[in-house]
Amino acid sequence: MSSRRLQLVWSIKQEPDMVLRVAFASTDRTRVNQHFGAAEGFAVYEVTPDKATLVGVAEFDEEAMDGNEDKLAAKVDFLAGCAAVYVMAIGASAIKKLMAVGIQPIRVNEVDAIDELLVEISTAMREGGVTWIDRAIAVQEKAKSEDRFSTMEEEGWEG
Repeated sequence: MSSRRLQLVWSIKQEPDMVLRVAFASTDRTRVNQHFGAAEGFAVYEVTPDKATLVGVAEFDEEAMDGNEDKLAAKVDFLAGCAAVYVMAIGASAIKKLMAVGIQPIRVNEVDAIDELLVEISTAMREGGVTWIDRAIAVQEKAKSEDRFSTMEEEGWEG
């Protein structure tokens, strides 16, 4: 008779320790194939060391790459909370806007498959060594630590 282990229901719903939200400029949700400023769509994933889950998709009207700065604001707003965005190309003003809100733009040279990039991100979350991922995790851990101390302070320190 084989022994089986059951996972308790509460542990299934438990939030993973590390979650990075990452976006990909894509028209088909399978490849990175868009310039940031002219991107017609973004696929957003929550990535953990073990899996990736599609959590959002945005579609934008087709834009000419004409230097229209207004089009960038809506895209940056949609990406709020993301650690990074993968793109085929990106202009300097878009890089500045993304970096100002803590989003790392990452250019890819070829039309990269999103699935492959998600595996790379998960692996880097487990093993380290990718600068932007290590930095994003450190920022998350610092925020969790500060939240924990705030909660303890609110509850009061009684001896």
